Amino acid sequence: MEGGATGGTDVELVSKTLQFEHKLFYFDLKENPRGRYLKISEKTSATRSTIIVPVDGIVWFLELFGYYISTDEQDVFSKELKLDSKAFYFDVGENKRGRFLKISEASVNRNRSTIIVPAGISGEEGWVAFRNVLQEIHEEASRLFMVPNQQHLEAPEHLPGLSDDVGAGFISGHSAQSSSGSELNADRLVDVHTHNEIGGMGMSKLIRVDQKRFFFDLGSNNRGHFLRISEVAGVDRSSIILPLSSLKQFHEMIGHFVAITKDRRDVTTGADVRTLEPAQM
Repeated sequence: MEGGATGGTDVELVSKTLQFEHKLFYFDLKENPRGRYLKISEKTSATRSTIIVPVDGIVWFLELFGYYISTDEQDVFSKELKLDSKAFYFDVGENKRGRFLKISEASVNRNRSTIIVPAGISGEEGWVAFRNVLQEIHEEASRLFMVPNQQHLEAPEHLPGLSDDVGAGFISGHSAQSSSGSELNADRLVDVHTHNEIGGMGMSKLIRVDQKRFFFDLGSNNRGHFLRISEVAGVDRSSIILPLSSLKQFHEMIGHFVAITKDRRDVTTGADVRTLEPAQM
């Protein structure tokens, strides 16, 4: 899992603060031996509450904040986001100060924790400001998370919209059937633009499968262009180098094994977002 409880070995990578109305929000992007995570704390004069978001959940938070900002009040639904062993619940409420978004985290490792994000007096400016900070962290993470000479932002290659027409990893609240857009037993497949692009092809990809990560990086040397495939499991790392001229053969060979093992593979998704139906009165 890419996030966990904080500890003495945690390294702070990015820190930001947002003050809105009577609240202070602290955003701390951190890293420890278990992975990277975003710690979001809400502080008022009397209380302090914290949620821990796996780093690959940041883009899902961005998507959900976008949904609540752009959806009419009467059409908005509560949402549940499942990431690894965690579940986050998004609920809109209203009190004498106005509308707010309540985000609750539930996991097997921590007690349930909740933060409250005010919408604002004249609209959703509070939610917009919160989303903007998340976007800044999202962008800074793309520059910070580096595997030797490459940058890897752990985010989905494509985020499907919040609608009935959904892709892998998104479950609509109006359908009992989830989409299976990928047959990989992988949490994420991501695109990462690198600084040293190779003839316009400079793109890296990352696949997370169980406890392993596989990095695909285009590179070049005095012999020509190549694709480096690196397997990372904990502190162990190994790589193979494929000349670009061999990729078609590898593609055909992998396709062969994909075809003959199709019936043995389970279809899974890394993140699960669904609409929560209103309670019946």
